[in-house]
Amino acid sequence: MIAFHTDAFVLPLPPGHTFPMSKYRLLREAVERDLPAIRVAEAPPASDGELALAHTPRWIQAVSEGLMSDAEQREIGFPWSVRMAERSRRSVGATIAAARAALAGEGVAANLAGGTHHAYAHKGSGYCVFNDVAVAARLMQAEWHRQHRQLQRMLRVIVIDLDVHQGNGTAAIFADDPSVFTLSLHGEKNFPHRKEASDLDVALPDGCGDADYLAALDTALDTAWARTAEAPPGLAFYLAGADPHENDRLGRLKLTADGLAERDRRVFAALARRGIPVAVSMAGGYGRDLATTVAIQQRTLSLALESWQARQAQAATMAIEDIVGTAKHSGQHSMEQSGA
Repeated sequence: MIAFHTDAFVLPLPPGHTFPMSKYRLLREAVERDLPAIRVAEAPPASDGELALAHTPRWIQAVSEGLMSDAEQREIGFPWSVRMAERSRRSVGATIAAARAALAGEGVAANLAGGTHHAYAHKGSGYCVFNDVAVAARLMQAEWHRQHRQLQRMLRVIVIDLDVHQGNGTAAIFADDPSVFTLSLHGEKNFPHRKEASDLDVALPDGCGDADYLAALDTALDTAWARTAEAPPGLAFYLAGADPHENDRLGRLKLTADGLAERDRRVFAALARRGIPVAVSMAGGYGRDLATTVAIQQRTLSLALESWQARQAQAATMAIEDIVGTAKHSGQHSMEQSGA
């Protein structure tokens, strides 16, 4: 399994800033130390053309050249800098690379950051500058269409957003796009205060714990599969936020670490049963103890690795069965010719 990182591009944030920038480096180090079966690679930057698949030219230029207004910077929560612009491009590039790898046969791949679901086509918001999933989804659809023109159909995409905050930017970008199904399971009273309409929104009350959350997830996934049955998705983006955890500063829900792990298992299992490749993004996580957030996200990646290993084993078994079947068919054909 392969995972892409962007932690070399650290934003110069003012002292006391609430964004836990160091978690990305800590997560990469934990993966390299404890999960050696995951190959870690630095993400490439997304190009202007790639960003333009989901963002307006004006917004791309504003971020690239430092032309954002003070109000736009405040809405994002980051001051503009060259590193901010570069990190934002690389965060998108990491999800593009993960989605491309998942579609190319990996089945499961990851972005060790990403999940910037509050970014709209024309602006950023809530620590999100560009919307990595939106750009990657549209780029994968374009690349898939070029490779499969003879099929005369689009690559369908499902976004499973389990960050504690609603994916408002993603919902807005895909509001009129039936080829992308957006599912968001989030805190009802949490940010953003003005929600957008996803294809399926599940709003949860403050204090929601493991049992209620997992029951809501099961129902939501069943609904999503039913509503996409006529045109099943061929690619998934999974935003595996750590911020529903009971110790998260911004979460307001009460999931345990074991509850979050069970959430991940159910998502990976549902996608594997349907043979849907998945690009996983870490999304939010603002634990009072940063080590707890990193441990939750590392566990998500461990479960992603288990899913990848199971998929690879299944693919190898099927390949062997195909070879054996072909050999038997060829042998039978030869005998028939000899008998004739």
